[in-house]
Amino acid sequence: MREFEAHVRRFLDRVPAEILALEVDDVTRSARWHRALHEAGLAAIAYPRRFGGAGLTPAHQELFDRLASQRRLPVSRHGIGIGMVYPTLVEHGGDELRRKYLVPLLRGEDLWCQLYSEPGAGSDLASLQTRAVRDGDVFRVTGQKVWTSGAAEADLGIAIVRTNVDVPKHRGITMMVIDMRQPGVTVRPLRQMTGVSEFNEVFLDEVVVPVSDVVGDVDRGWRLAVALLHNERRSLGTGRGGRQPASFEWLVEAARDRGLTGDRLIRQELAWVHSANLILSWLKARSEASAEAGRGPGPEGSVGKLWRTRLGRRAAALGGRIVGSAAIAGPAGDGGVDRWAYVMCDAPGMSLGGGTDEIQRNTIGEKVLGLPREPSVDREVPFRDLLTGKHTPTGTP
Repeated sequence: MREFEAHVRRFLDRVPAEILALEVDDVTRSARWHRALHEAGLAAIAYPRRFGGAGLTPAHQELFDRLASQRRLPVSRHGIGIGMVYPTLVEHGGDELRRKYLVPLLRGEDLWCQLYSEPGAGSDLASLQTRAVRDGDVFRVTGQKVWTSGAAEADLGIAIVRTNVDVPKHRGITMMVIDMRQPGVTVRPLRQMTGVSEFNEVFLDEVVVPVSDVVGDVDRGWRLAVALLHNERRSLGTGRGGRQPASFEWLVEAARDRGLTGDRLIRQELAWVHSANLILSWLKARSEASAEAGRGPGPEGSVGKLWRTRLGRRAAALGGRIVGSAAIAGPAGDGGVDRWAYVMCDAPGMSLGGGTDEIQRNTIGEKVLGLPREPSVDREVPFRDLLTGKHTPTGTP
């Protein structure tokens, strides 16, 4: 472990200037960062070498994460691919899919998005209407997805679509990889109150997907869809993907700059944020231990995601309290006040992205505490007989 730690420290000390350069866009910076990680043998540290990983242990990954968190490094725009798609393909993809996608993903050559939610299928995801019809060696996909992070820049999308309407809604779903650069894919950004367009709506009009790009079995993709969601929650819960809470260091720096480190109420909230970060690190360690023991994603993902959301919203509120009205009235770059305006506007979304707080609580209640599932009258009804199943999906804006 000491040799590995020395290697990581040398790597972090020598991060090339072009990776940290601010004059390039964040997608390019992220791609350069992941390529450097892969070349240094620090990508997918706990995954086998045959899948492009380093072949080490979760403990090595934890050490790397801890050392990297102490540096100012590029924000990864490849979190969906690395935190969600990669482990799903490792576990459920065939050899051809793994050869085709895993290494380019780790090297930052492909940017991925997740084509899941639809206008009528969010929390009730199995009600999705996007259809894929078999046409020889390809599927033709038509429908609409929404709240898709990073779709405007994405090269590839991991999608769940409906391939069978004659069976109940959970049984006719298939997972497949969609080329986001092909004709028939239209992406429209959705502007948020932060001023950025992180999310998008995506229209798929007779989009072509080779049968070889189907993940798992046709009509049996719901289990894979759930597996990817568990990987997403693990990624979010361990802090490797999604929105990042305002850091403790940022808060202390802001308080110090404004002479508030002696304020008892501010100190009390700072102590809470510090304690919450420790709890998050313990949840992360439990998740890593579960992975090292060979167990799949467990309740740590949902618990960690809920806790991280609570931390993010409370830390954002504390930041606003410290900075005051300057967070919205001060000039950009004035002590980072523009940063705090963004953090405060962005924090409420942590309760929604990656599965709402209510969904996480349902998952914990049913899967961990053994509480009865919420009643569902349509669980065994063929999809075509449902009200949602009677609509013909359209792929035009």
